[in-house]
Amino acid sequence: MSHTLLAWLVGGVLLVGAGFATTLLPRWRARGRERRTAWSAARAAIDSAAVSRDAAATRVPQAEQLLARAESIAAGRGGASAARTAAEHAREADRLWRTHQ
Repeated sequence: MSHTLLAWLVGGVLLVGAGFATTLLPRWRARGRERRTAWSAARAAIDSAAVSRDAAATRVPQAEQLLARAESIAAGRGGASAARTAAEHAREADRLWRTHQ
């Protein structure tokens, strides 16, 4: 194989690799940012529900189950979808405690 052909082959591979990197890297970053944002919102919702639980005058078993489920999902981590599910459970638990005060 001649040196010129080898140079063209290596250059082509580098060019294709650079194309993939410039396409995939922003997507990976956006996905990571979305996951971090979703977990931040989930943790805030869980904390808010815990405050409502502590302030509640009566026990609300359904709210306790929802919060426990949200905390369980949060302990398992996961992606943005899991974080959104945990946040939904925590928000519903928070709503239940607030309406029972």
